[in-house]
Amino acid sequence: MDMERKQRIRSAYRTTGRSSGFYDGMMTYSTFLGKAICRIVWNMDGKKNLDYVEKALSGIPEDFKGKLLEVPVGTGVLTMPVYRELPDADITCLDYSADMMASAQKKAQDMGITNVSFMQGDVGALPFEDEQFDIVLSMNGFHAFPDKEAAYRETYRVLKKGGTFCGCFYIKGECSRTDWFISHLYQPKGFFTAPYESKLSLKERLEKMYTKVEVSSVEGIGCFRCIK
Repeated sequence: MDMERKQRIRSAYRTTGRSSGFYDGMMTYSTFLGKAICRIVWNMDGKKNLDYVEKALSGIPEDFKGKLLEVPVGTGVLTMPVYRELPDADITCLDYSADMMASAQKKAQDMGITNVSFMQGDVGALPFEDEQFDIVLSMNGFHAFPDKEAAYRETYRVLKKGGTFCGCFYIKGECSRTDWFISHLYQPKGFFTAPYESKLSLKERLEKMYTKVEVSSVEGIGCFRCIK
């Protein structure tokens, strides 16, 4: 990604994250409380935070003009600034939470993005025909999905042959501090749902499904890019 485009996206992260509440501030490392949570729970500073986000999004070409599915879209704080740079793409964003999706829709409207459609739905039963999308993106979702097996199957099913599956989520065994918070706080509160992948198990799983697989990690976040 060229530096000018990268700076525009990073600037949007800072601006949107600061103005959109706790969750967005944490995801973008842009508020005092968000930075504190990133450091305490995830052992991440601003550089590491940007590093994992850019790795997770690396499967999306700068000049992408095809069909992309993002599931779950969440609040859209990490992806709407990217989609603004892809005016010729056909983008569908799906989430089970109507509230989260409403936040993403508002960001799209505020940024003047017109090529993104939003749908409420379940990743375990995606409302699409087989092989519809050139890219399937999943940012910080799989660690919360109750039926992960169905999510893996469905994201694979709707991806075209030769298409890219990319994104990120929590993986166990890479940061003991994060593992403690997940098991003692996030999981009991219902934010995350076991079982969790390790870096090795994720790579092995994806290699059984996809023809080319890259898996990396930044602290307790696993990033992946696969070709079907």
